[in-house]
Amino acid sequence: MWRILLYGFLIYLVYQIVFNFIVPVYKTTKQVKKGFREMHEKMNEQTKKQQSSAQSSSNNSSKNSVGDYIDFEEIK
Repeated sequence: MWRILLYGFLIYLVYQIVFNFIVPVYKTTKQVKKGFREMHEKMNEQTKKQQSSAQSSSNNSSKNSVGDYIDFEEIK
């Protein structure tokens, strides 16, 4: 009789631990990993955009500065 109650209580404890602790922790870690992965992808996209805009601006500035002349006056 006591064994049946003990086994039932142990099964209940294992059930409570699994579904009230382990499953929520697993779901939370999965969401956090997904969030970090998305944030990392966004950062990579932003750096690619910045690099491409920097390259295009450097190309434009090099083309414009080739024909420019700066007037120079010598000071004594």
